[in-house]
Amino acid sequence: MTEKELMLAGELYNSFDNELQNDCKRSRQLTRLFNTTTEEQLEYRTELLKKLFKKTGEHIYIEPPFHCDYGSNISVGEKFYANFDCIILDVNEVVIGDNVLFAPKVCVFTAGHPIDADVRNSFVEYGKKVTIGNNVWVGGCTVINPGVTIGNNVVIGSGSVVTKDIPDNVIAVGNPCKVLRKITDEDKIYWEKQLQKRQKWLENDTDLE
Repeated sequence: MTEKELMLAGELYNSFDNELQNDCKRSRQLTRLFNTTTEEQLEYRTELLKKLFKKTGEHIYIEPPFHCDYGSNISVGEKFYANFDCIILDVNEVVIGDNVLFAPKVCVFTAGHPIDADVRNSFVEYGKKVTIGNNVWVGGCTVINPGVTIGNNVVIGSGSVVTKDIPDNVIAVGNPCKVLRKITDEDKIYWEKQLQKRQKWLENDTDLE
């Protein structure tokens, strides 16, 4: 197997391999171009992201600056949004569903290093796939660690460090991140009322007071 094949299989690999170094240079070039764009270049930004990532939906928006290892191991669904300072270390696959929102400074890490110092110092490392479901909102300064799966319809509170899988339909928060509570019909009723209230304000053009 090549070093790249070992990497994507989650086995120990050497990142100084020529093929991987070339892939990394491509990523650095595309992210440099992306991070130096202006707000008048939205179509160009999207074009660069579609070149960088393995797969995207039709609509994708990321606020610069953005950084990743390869980009070619990142798949995102429809209407993916990431705010400022997002970092994705994609030495293994990162698969993100539809309607996922990242607040500022969200980090997704697939990369890991051996605990044994002698093995670690031999310049080998490994990666574990990260999966994020549909309709997920990740709060600011959250770190998602290697091998984690986050389910559908999940809210991750800001400042969380996600070290274990998170099930569907929950709010989870903390370091380490744990389920706080389920998302219920009461949440849906409350937020639909807030949306209706907003619509009335817009239609009537009245003060919020």
